[in-house]
Amino acid sequence: MEQLKPERGWERAVWTGSRSLKKGGPVLAQHPDPAPPPARAQLNSQSGGTRLSFNMEMFFTTLAVLLLAVSVSSQEMPYEHMLSQLQACPKECRCPPNFPNAVYCDNRSLKRIPEIPPFTWYLYLQNNLIEVLSTDALRNATQLKWINLNRNKISNEGVEEDALKAMTSLVHLYMDDNLLTSVPSPLPPKLEQLRLSRNKISKIPAGVFSGMNRLTLLDLQGNKLQDDAVTEVSLKGLSNLVQINLAKNQLNNMPPGLPPTTAQLYLDGNNIEKIPDEYFKGLPKIAFLRLNRNKLANGGFQRNVFNISSMLDLQLSYNQITEVPFIPSSLEHLHLDHNNIKSVNGSEVCPVSSAMLDDYFEERGPRLRYLRLDGNEIKPPISRELMVCFRLLRAVVI
Repeated sequence: MEQLKPERGWERAVWTGSRSLKKGGPVLAQHPDPAPPPARAQLNSQSGGTRLSFNMEMFFTTLAVLLLAVSVSSQEMPYEHMLSQLQACPKECRCPPNFPNAVYCDNRSLKRIPEIPPFTWYLYLQNNLIEVLSTDALRNATQLKWINLNRNKISNEGVEEDALKAMTSLVHLYMDDNLLTSVPSPLPPKLEQLRLSRNKISKIPAGVFSGMNRLTLLDLQGNKLQDDAVTEVSLKGLSNLVQINLAKNQLNNMPPGLPPTTAQLYLDGNNIEKIPDEYFKGLPKIAFLRLNRNKLANGGFQRNVFNISSMLDLQLSYNQITEVPFIPSSLEHLHLDHNNIKSVNGSEVCPVSSAMLDDYFEERGPRLRYLRLDGNEIKPPISRELMVCFRLLRAVVI
């Protein structure tokens, strides 16, 4: 793999890896650190006015920070609730006094969920041997906002009736790496993120997402979903979905019925051969599209199928493509590595005619910054027309 630098006069930044860049678009919340380290003070009993003055200053500064922390905590949870929460902390778990809303029961080889205190917001149960999602253990935890059940042994039979629905305040549900064969139902009504990757899911029950108009992220990668499971009926209700991850399943076709709010669609590692001509007409906000490691060839889609004004990042690596598809002006990152492309005609792939480039460059000119073409049959040098068209290019990998 060789990185080529442009001719003199073209500004470039050094590209040091082959990982894709992501820029713009909606940013979805990632796993936060709910327990920031408490302030600490070190008071040294050394003589000397300057040292004493410094230590006293440190003492009062630290005291102010601690008082502020207590003030903030007291606003979130009354003192009597905080005391009750700490006293009710399960012996199998850890409840940090500086973050009494969180209960840590992870990495304990637990086979069951202990009884959770009533004022818990964040519950960490990952990396255990839990088989049953118990309604009884969670009956008091009515304020749960976040529960992490990743890497356990929970099956659909182990999800007790209404155990999830009872979590009326739950916003994030993590159940990656379990033994689920179907999307569990009924789901918490206020859920915003649902992560079910690397289970054995082959079914999405009709109506399971009914009323789930707050769900913005759905992660189903690494399951056993086929085309008959991912339908317009099974996805109905996801009216505000932003990101859906269906990578590493068994899909032969593009998933139908995605809501128009979808901005990020991940379909890597499936068996997709065709893209319908009008497929993206119903996805006006699509910005990130990943179709790496499928079976796409130029005969399976029209050259201008990706001509979408919202598109920022398009990944088509490890397919059977022989020609560069149309590149929309908005696109910033394009991955076409490891295909069967033999040449790149800069004039043909440019979304703006050469006569209009100077007039439109400042406002509507092509935005492409990163182009990956390695693993094809392309030989240097880079086409001059390509550089003339895409003037913002910082790296081309061949």
